[in-house]
Amino acid sequence: MDQYWLEVAVDTTPECLDDLAAYLTGCGIVGLVLESEADFDRQLEEGRPYWDDVDEELRASWRGISRVKFYVTQDEDGEARLAEVQSGLAAFRGRVDKDAGTLAVTTVSLREEDWAENWKQYYQPFPVGDRLYVVPEWMRGEALPEGRTPLYLNPGLIFGTGSHGTTRLCLEGVERYVEPGDRVLDLGTGSGILAIAALLLGAKEAVGCDIDPKAARVAAENASYNGVEESFRVYTGDVNRDQKLKQALAGQYQLVLANIIADVIIPLAAVAGDYLAPGGRFLTSGIIESRAADVAAALTANGFVIVETRTREGWVSYTARKEV
Repeated sequence: MDQYWLEVAVDTTPECLDDLAAYLTGCGIVGLVLESEADFDRQLEEGRPYWDDVDEELRASWRGISRVKFYVTQDEDGEARLAEVQSGLAAFRGRVDKDAGTLAVTTVSLREEDWAENWKQYYQPFPVGDRLYVVPEWMRGEALPEGRTPLYLNPGLIFGTGSHGTTRLCLEGVERYVEPGDRVLDLGTGSGILAIAALLLGAKEAVGCDIDPKAARVAAENASYNGVEESFRVYTGDVNRDQKLKQALAGQYQLVLANIIADVIIPLAAVAGDYLAPGGRFLTSGIIESRAADVAAALTANGFVIVETRTREGWVSYTARKEV
């Protein structure tokens, strides 16, 4: 029996695009695709060496576009998640101090096979930092840039591709801070991309955790694509609430990662230090600029010192260490 998915698009304005993405993430929606005329123009500019002209109909189709897309299963569970998102849009509009646009919601029904093939057309390899090169797993065997380490990824139907600004910030942080022999804990591991990157860059062991049970399978598959499955374990649950999970994760890690959202990172600040080895770092991302001060305050209140702040496309990443 064919599995069907709903492709959901929510229209907004360029200035509210990241706020809308943060709202949807807070609703438990992952695998977001942000589309805008500015991104289209940037891709044209980056690809300028490869083409001389662009079809005007294609250019016109992107004019004024600013939207977030995501996918839910076309069943009772997926429709309930969509209803939750829609019911909260009015409150979201009232919370943001900028023009949110129409917030119109449109849906398209897709067969899983059709969705998967269409989606793959838009997922292309991309470099991160100075050493990594993220490659769709189905493009294995194609030429790689000299001097870069490939990270093969198939995020599945619900996890992000790694190209979003928040994930890039975290990947760059992993490249900067991981050292040979390190142990790494990835809270909210999703596709496993951050933990796998750490292992490819020299970490001895990585442990992932995610509230979505699908993450364990997807992350394990991605680890096997990269030959690091023996060094990577994934657990399912909420580290803020599950005592057994806390015990399973117990240990001292040189790097603890959390690429989630502010409302999850804030309570994590109270427990993240328990997992850090002396001198270890807590690397966070997924923080929209309007919530950065709240996260910084939570880190400071829990004995952390912020040693680095990096920003990208309206998102913030903190690297923090425990005061000795």
